[in-house]
Amino acid sequence: MALIDLHTEHLDATVSTLGGTLLRLDARRGGERLPLLRPAPLDATIPALRSACFPLVPFGNRVRGNRFACEGRPYALEPNQLWDEHYLHGDGWLGRWSLAQSDARSATLVYEHPADAATPYAYRATQHFALSGDTMTMTLAVTNLGAPLPFGLGWHPYFVLEPDTRLQAPATSYWTEREHYLPGDEAPVPEALDFRAGAPLPRRWVNNGFAGWDGAARIVWPGRDLALSIEAPGAGYYFVFVSDTGFDPHYHHDYFCFEPMTHAADSHASPDPRGLVTLATGADMALTMRLTVSNLAGACR
Repeated sequence: MALIDLHTEHLDATVSTLGGTLLRLDARRGGERLPLLRPAPLDATIPALRSACFPLVPFGNRVRGNRFACEGRPYALEPNQLWDEHYLHGDGWLGRWSLAQSDARSATLVYEHPADAATPYAYRATQHFALSGDTMTMTLAVTNLGAPLPFGLGWHPYFVLEPDTRLQAPATSYWTEREHYLPGDEAPVPEALDFRAGAPLPRRWVNNGFAGWDGAARIVWPGRDLALSIEAPGAGYYFVFVSDTGFDPHYHHDYFCFEPMTHAADSHASPDPRGLVTLATGADMALTMRLTVSNLAGACR
């Protein structure tokens, strides 16, 4: 396991080969380092759930009942967390990635997963991180090494949350939440979760997916005079997560998750694939996300 530090005049980042995670992404402003993502200890043994961001591959979120079918063939998944009955977020975030390339501003990681008793997915994933000026660009790609199966990609970033933080992200609908953290019904976006024009994050539990996203979002921290634009043109969905002390006794309302995804959660059994792509053996897909930090001019307030 290894840590890779990346730097520009305006950004600092640290990548870990454990889980293919980011452990920090900081903006340099006036001699200070201002975290954009929840900072994690700079330790190569830090697991993904304590990181600043981790990849979602071969898909994100959950599959209801851990069962699905593809091209008439049934498949089963096994839980990969003791606290969750579902196979959660794929397995890229749990694996040990290899460092394929790095320099002062970029790094490429590779992860290969064989099909096993827990999952039928066999694939090779690559993740490229690059800093340029005020922008971090991340590209996640996957190649199917097994039988045809539905794939999806995304990231699970933990953004810094302050009392005045605002999120701007369009959506045409969202999914309610049902038991076991699964999506419920698709419905119009409620006022409390309407981020189209920019709004604060609710100070309560939020665990919902959103559809009809155009791949552009913005986070604003007025107290720090910072804004972060998010561009993920291949992602038509996003997920928002705000924890609480019932789920995490150590939560201090200091982070939230805004997760760009190519697909909706729990879409494996849906008649509409909702962004999932069935990849033939040897076929691939990729997703790119750009994070650009700026001062507040032009941001939502």
